[in-house]
Amino acid sequence: MVAFNEIPGGGALRTPLFFAELDATGANRGGRLPKALLIGQQLSSGTLTAGVPALSQGSGWAKSKAGQGSVLALMADQYRRRDDIGPLYLLPLADDDAGTAAQGSVTITAAATAAGTFVRKIAGQRVAVAVSAAQTPAQVATALAAAVNALPDLPVTAAASSAAVTLTARNKGLTGNDIIVAPTEDTVPPGLAFTVVQPTGGAGNPVTALTNALALLGDTDFDFIATAFTDAASLDAIKAHLATRWSWSKMLYGGAFGAVRGTLGAVTTIGAARNDAHVCLMGFDSAPEPAWLWAADITAAAAVSLRADPGLPLQTVALNVQPPPIEKRWGLGDRNALLFSGIGTFTTDADGTCRIERLITTYQRNAFGQPDDSLLDVERLYQVAEILRLQRTYIESTFPRMKLADDGTNTRSGNRVVTPSMIRRALIAHYKSMEMDGKVQNSAAFAAALVVERASGNRCRVDGIDPIVPVDQLRQVALQAQLRDAVGVAGPR
Repeated sequence: MVAFNEIPGGGALRTPLFFAELDATGANRGGRLPKALLIGQQLSSGTLTAGVPALSQGSGWAKSKAGQGSVLALMADQYRRRDDIGPLYLLPLADDDAGTAAQGSVTITAAATAAGTFVRKIAGQRVAVAVSAAQTPAQVATALAAAVNALPDLPVTAAASSAAVTLTARNKGLTGNDIIVAPTEDTVPPGLAFTVVQPTGGAGNPVTALTNALALLGDTDFDFIATAFTDAASLDAIKAHLATRWSWSKMLYGGAFGAVRGTLGAVTTIGAARNDAHVCLMGFDSAPEPAWLWAADITAAAAVSLRADPGLPLQTVALNVQPPPIEKRWGLGDRNALLFSGIGTFTTDADGTCRIERLITTYQRNAFGQPDDSLLDVERLYQVAEILRLQRTYIESTFPRMKLADDGTNTRSGNRVVTPSMIRRALIAHYKSMEMDGKVQNSAAFAAALVVERASGNRCRVDGIDPIVPVDQLRQVALQAQLRDAVGVAGPR
């Protein structure tokens, strides 16, 4: 007996001859292309609707829509340098009305005695000024301000007064405090002297606007979220939002990535204060680019790898960020301490290439306040999300419209009756298929522990325990090198 979806039974249809209906559920092999979302501020001149995600539409689009030099436009550029394929959405936020913009300064204290080029980096971008011995400090300052304002992708504007150049962040808020004026390897013109006051005083991140914008994302799935905001209030808002995305009722999943600048002690303190299974923070000290550019780059690097295979460890994946000065790069012991404080780490090659060492979430303690590493690594969260999505697709494609009966019920083939044991066998077969694809392990243990049974309070529902075991990541190989006098003969102890 065949159970049709639409064609009437044999006794209800008398017109001849051939009729066919299409049921494609058994052929479903559909995939998905995970999306990325960048959260940051646009300029007051930006034309994107604040709080509404917008699909980035090609080179220069973010600059024209969010405002050139804005936090969001610069994040989009940074992201696209690493991931030029994945769908990218921007979540624009306006500056907080009560916020203030960070300000810093460069003051020329002595004129050059010979011609040369004065070069600094602002937010990682080179600003170069030709200097002659004939110029006064005030003239050098005027030239420097003009050079800054000639670079519209800089996140600051400049104004010269006497021999001082005031730098003002284009966006209000704490994000401006992470813009630094950094030295380069260029030689300072002879005699030229100057002082730098790093931008500070930025206050007022748009926390309320962020909370409202996250609530309006609805059921749109975003697997990779980069946040420009790492203050406690903003991270709390993101934590609450991501918790709902991982709930049984939404099953949207995804995670967020951010970065924090500071000394080892400061960064460790930030990480130790967090406990969120869905947010990853990476720490660094004194690198030229702002933390929000690091956040965009880390998100892009992680997205490229996790989209290809969430089980592959992210270690050694290259980043497109400028490294901290050699004296500010953390050693093995420091990085290990960070990894026990909820902060992800990176290493730096001899040529200055930064590489992910280990990306972890800030989740460190369970509900009883005890140490818990079950949700430590970023890869594990994305593995779990992939496995659950695959199981959902399989179940919904295999049993889209079925009648449910107790185990042992005898029915003719094709009658579209399913029993709990049939669902259990199907899940075991699917798990073995995922094991062959290198996504899970221990299929025998899965089969032994899998529970599928009819719900006691709902005759139309099946409950179960799904004991998935994702594959692990090879992170360490430890050997004891034993010096031998000859092959097979141990040396003296």
